[in-house]
Amino acid sequence: MLKFRPLSSALLNHKLKSRISGYLFKLRCTMSEASNDVPEAKQMKRGHEENEDSTERLQNIKRIKAQEDNAENEKKYPKKKVVLLMAYSGKGYYGMQRNVGTSEFRTIEDELVAALVKSGCIPENHGDEMKKMSFQRCARTDKGVSAAGQVVSLKLRLMDNVIENINEHLPPQIKVIGLKRVTQGFNAKNNCDARTYSYMLPTVAFAPKDYDTASASAFRLDPETLPKVNRLFSTYKGTHNFHNFTSQKAPSDPSARRYIMEMSCGEPFVRGGSEFAVITVRGQSFMLHQIRKMIGLVIAIMKGYVNEDVIERSWGEEKVDVPKAPGLGLVLERVHFDRYNKRFGGDGLHECLEWDEDEEGIKAFKEAYIYPTIVETECQEGSMVSWMSTLPIHDFQNTINGNRDEDQTQVLVVETWYSLRKTGRKFYKLYNHCSFVSYFFPLGQRRRRE
Repeated sequence: MLKFRPLSSALLNHKLKSRISGYLFKLRCTMSEASNDVPEAKQMKRGHEENEDSTERLQNIKRIKAQEDNAENEKKYPKKKVVLLMAYSGKGYYGMQRNVGTSEFRTIEDELVAALVKSGCIPENHGDEMKKMSFQRCARTDKGVSAAGQVVSLKLRLMDNVIENINEHLPPQIKVIGLKRVTQGFNAKNNCDARTYSYMLPTVAFAPKDYDTASASAFRLDPETLPKVNRLFSTYKGTHNFHNFTSQKAPSDPSARRYIMEMSCGEPFVRGGSEFAVITVRGQSFMLHQIRKMIGLVIAIMKGYVNEDVIERSWGEEKVDVPKAPGLGLVLERVHFDRYNKRFGGDGLHECLEWDEDEEGIKAFKEAYIYPTIVETECQEGSMVSWMSTLPIHDFQNTINGNRDEDQTQVLVVETWYSLRKTGRKFYKLYNHCSFVSYFFPLGQRRRRE
């Protein structure tokens, strides 16, 4: 046994040396590879830093160049206070007024400000803070409402061919038609004395309530009906408390008193196979939904759902349920600056804010974009006919007596259903499957049959 121990010890030492040498070899290889990777990592890091530096340098160069261009434009084209005459079709837009930070709800002012920046008429930072350019509009038109004579005031650079440059960056359904210099303290909203709106509607709105609306396009207004309609509209003239013609206004609120100068319906005409008429109303100012409710109440009277003395009662303190006509046909026609024109129009420095020279352009725009949109949408979607189907659900007597019972809840539900239906068939189908709508809406159908 003693003779074999040195031999076994030698073999064991040999195996240990072999393993240690193998580990040392692998360790050397790993270290050599790591040492080779260090320059590559440094090169990659250096390249990344150089790219960041170059990007930052380019951004700084662009920023400096933009500042230099702005400074050069300020010297060459100093900002002046002006007014712009605008026309637009409101379909597809969420009204006139811009909501900064909410790009999903596109407005007319979003398009205008973007065009002013792209054309170089205002610096880019003015687009985010509209106060810097003293921007103000005459009227805040609602969602879907169009305008043929909207006026906005602002400070901009009077560059060469400024109107053409702005229109190049606007969609076809929005157009700047005119431009005039005004005083430095001019404010489009505060200096506006009156506003004129028109409302284009199918004359089937004045048909008897038992008329079959399936043949709405065949309806023609009787000659004796129009004088009665205009007699009802004439009762709105003067100063009245219109708290029932808007939302969230108390009878005691002084701002609910509004002055109406004129309101009438013109002769009917045929467009797209259907008969239409245009209602014109002029007043100092209007509250939210006021014009649509004024028209909606006259339609309800003409159809016999309520007596015409409801107009007088609606100006009192009692709460009256006034139906709101669709917004499709409403158009801001013109804004008036009589006091400004009297004071500054003849001073030799400023022009009168009248747009007689642009009447042809306004008319051409209406014929190309506003009227076709109203006619085609009405013929395809039948918004007026759909809205008229909700009139029987309004219980005018209960609201006059101050009883807001289950019938009022039915009115609110059906009006909500109607508004959702306009947003698209998907929402309509989803909402129509709700149990409470399927309960309330048949009540309205049953009441119409009775």
